[in-house]
Amino acid sequence: MTQQFRRGGRVLAAALALSFALAACGTPDSQPAAPSSSAPSVPPVTKPFAGLRPTQLDIPKIGAQSSLVSVLPKADGGISVPSVHTPMQAAWYKMSPVPGETGPAVVLGHVDGDKKPGIFFKLKELVKGDEVDVERSDGKKLKFVVDRVDQVPKETFPRDAVYGNSDKPQLRLITCGGAFDHAEHSYKDNVVVYANLADA
Repeated sequence: MTQQFRRGGRVLAAALALSFALAACGTPDSQPAAPSSSAPSVPPVTKPFAGLRPTQLDIPKIGAQSSLVSVLPKADGGISVPSVHTPMQAAWYKMSPVPGETGPAVVLGHVDGDKKPGIFFKLKELVKGDEVDVERSDGKKLKFVVDRVDQVPKETFPRDAVYGNSDKPQLRLITCGGAFDHAEHSYKDNVVVYANLADA
């Protein structure tokens, strides 16, 4: 099953979101999470890369600052993410819109790794009105304003809300939260921040 958002014919697989939710947030003991069995074998390309990219993320409220590396889908349907050995590194999903373009740009980050806090360790502390700043490779500095923050069980990951159609520039910040499932080497919940471009 796929969830589509329209701008230039982009199609984003909803299972890809679930795959990240199951396997990419870091763990206290730095063990890899179990892979998702629901992921597609060949993830679709959702947006051709045109060279423009986000380069820096800054969330003043929680003191989160990171360069942004670009990550791609994997053959197993998951999303490549920074190593848990570099938990302070955030990543932009390269097949989502560039922040500032129409649609939901997706930024991923670990909650922890190597028994240390990750870049999004305090993400759940954000509230409506907080600021998220993004710099791009074209020199633009964009301000996004948090609309809401949700913590949801991974089994009910809100695919439509996260990846659905949008007629304005938006930002999604995703990490793990809730209790840690030692059997699955994964957190049980996801924390998702929804933000809109200021003055858009």
